[in-house]
Amino acid sequence: MRHGHGRRKLNRTHEHREAMLANMACSLIEHEQIKTTLPKAKELRPYVEKLITLGKRGDLHARRLCIAQIKQEPAVAKLFDALAKRYAERPGGYTRVLKAGFRYGDMAPMAIIELVDRDPAAKGAGDKARIAAAEEEDA
Repeated sequence: MRHGHGRRKLNRTHEHREAMLANMACSLIEHEQIKTTLPKAKELRPYVEKLITLGKRGDLHARRLCIAQIKQEPAVAKLFDALAKRYAERPGGYTRVLKAGFRYGDMAPMAIIELVDRDPAAKGAGDKARIAAAEEEDA
């Protein structure tokens, strides 16, 4: 019987799907809000919620499990330092999916996935820091 195998394939191979979800999770952790298609957002929600629960555990084994899944140290550091403290008292439901109309090119349903109680200043902050660091190197 195939109970419990009901994940969306998203028209991708297993490897591509796993890499895409890991990259989207890193972006969500960094910016705390991203815009994507509705099926991708719905598939990303349990992925990120499990990572935040690991972050709340806070031990070395949980950190290594997160690094094995998303493979980006700065995202794991933010997950364990900032987000774990923010959601320490919350028993679950760390993300929110909001419908955002349809994409003009192919009419794909779009959605915004964000962290509940997010920091509005975090959106784009990493990009601005990278641009400022690159400008300092050039000067």
